[in-house]
Amino acid sequence: MSVDERRQPRYMISVAAELVGMHPQTLRIYEAKGLVTPKRTPGNTRLYSESDLERLKLIQRLTTELGLNLAGVEIVLRLQDEVQRLRARMERLEREMRQAIDHVHRQYRRELVLWQPQTGLVRKP
Repeated sequence: MSVDERRQPRYMISVAAELVGMHPQTLRIYEAKGLVTPKRTPGNTRLYSESDLERLKLIQRLTTELGLNLAGVEIVLRLQDEVQRLRARMERLEREMRQAIDHVHRQYRRELVLWQPQTGLVRKP
């Protein structure tokens, strides 16, 4: 599934809650605290994407397995989001750098230069 497909809003709150094993009210609380941001339809119905569900599962792991409170979860999620932004930026910069290097390499004037110990460098036509 592509990144765009994972971000496509698909599931109403009741379905999303069932898929992640939470109560719909818990999802509303997480939204109110800014931990997850489902899209809204024109009629104001919440729609959750696959990436929203993954985030909810992560929240669940952080709270149940690691015992973090929601303030701790918020910090972890903020740091994770920052790492993803930085990773995307790094990949973009690497791509731009590779393109610049390729451009420079294409600009090289390639000449064969032979070394002659007695006379020094000699250009070969």
